[in-house]
Amino acid sequence: MRRFPQVLLAAFLIAAVSTIAQASEPEGLFRLTDDGAWCWYQDERAIIHQGKLLVGSVACGYEDKARQGDINLTLFDLKTKKSEQIELHDRLPPDDHNVPGLLALPDGKVLAVYSKHGSGNRFYYRISQKGELTKWTPVRYFIPSKTSHITYSNLHFLCDENEGNGRVYNFFRGLNGSNKPSYAFSDDNGETWETGNIVIHFPSSFKHRPYVKYASNGKNTIHFLYTDAHPRNFNNNIYHCYYHDNMLYRSDGSVIGSLQQGLDNPGEGTLIFRGDSNNIGWTSDLHLSDDGRAYAVCTVRKNSEGQTEKEYGNDLRYRYAWWDGKKWNDQEIAYAGTRLYQVEYDYTGNICLDPDDLNQVFISTDADPVTGKALISSADKKRHYEIFHGVTNNGGKNFQWNAITSNSTVDNLRPIVPKWNKKQTMLLWYRGTYRTYTDYETEVVGVILKQE
Repeated sequence: MRRFPQVLLAAFLIAAVSTIAQASEPEGLFRLTDDGAWCWYQDERAIIHQGKLLVGSVACGYEDKARQGDINLTLFDLKTKKSEQIELHDRLPPDDHNVPGLLALPDGKVLAVYSKHGSGNRFYYRISQKGELTKWTPVRYFIPSKTSHITYSNLHFLCDENEGNGRVYNFFRGLNGSNKPSYAFSDDNGETWETGNIVIHFPSSFKHRPYVKYASNGKNTIHFLYTDAHPRNFNNNIYHCYYHDNMLYRSDGSVIGSLQQGLDNPGEGTLIFRGDSNNIGWTSDLHLSDDGRAYAVCTVRKNSEGQTEKEYGNDLRYRYAWWDGKKWNDQEIAYAGTRLYQVEYDYTGNICLDPDDLNQVFISTDADPVTGKALISSADKKRHYEIFHGVTNNGGKNFQWNAITSNSTVDNLRPIVPKWNKKQTMLLWYRGTYRTYTDYETEVVGVILKQE
């Protein structure tokens, strides 16, 4: 388990989270872009490749209208600490759901795939030149079907498929206007694509939307962490299943059916968390251990029964779950605070796993993770979302929490950690004012945390 030494983090790790006294942000903090944000249903949003950090984001254009909706990629050189901006697409609608998914290909190139937020029937893609991350192919697109309404991009490469030549998958939402998790695939490293099918059906006349996080071993298996629907529309459970050799399986290895057929309903997978009107789940992050076991983190909206919509989302929580080979171990681990804004009462600051040490998580919350007490900044006397680092030594039963930021004058939101190595952690988030997913004034920042 990686630990970050107090001597290196003394400026911003505070042992007692309920007694934060002074403003603090990480030493060595760097800014990647002054206008950017992301949703959390696209992966990978950040990768480390050929000595560079690549981070996708969507500009809102709050200062420069010419940047409104730009799909951007920031390249950050890990040696020189210098960054440069690449515009992948000019002026799509300003919407953080349009952020690209990134995939390092076996030939050294990088594939970037993105789409509009359900208002188009295609996804766009570009591929970097080999050995040159600043030069990319022109924008191309693929239409899975004329009636599709595409959202999200999740890229995975399985080297064992396609007769050992490898296959790229893009998992998205909206094949044939369904709003359901769907996929397309490429057998030539993203140059051309073929339509797959819907992965998870929901037997209802209402177009419920299962929300999925994906993780793969890069060889022959892809895991799915998913809900029944959007938490506004359903008292979500949380489930797991996985794909291997054209078939879908429950966590214990029992067969569900073929990927081409998909799940007839969400409940065909393995139940991790059972929701109800006072415990409504949503998925946040999923990664695999070195031996292939799934680790997941989720959010839950508490105690909504009897409340009005105006009151929804005033008590959100974070959960941590992992598969031990026989069963799922699932427990609540922290207070997530309050909703980000009124209409989306399930939006939290969010939680992510450290993919190189799955005993560690990072969260954004406007409440003390342990007590739930509101975090009021001493800098401006307002409530703000702060970033915390959590470590467990006992499979998630208990977490020790340390503050990465505190007493901020802006909100710190949606942390992500790209896979790197076991000596360093690249922590990324965005900070500023976030009003809605189409209206934000936020900058993307990061810091490198070092192991003891």
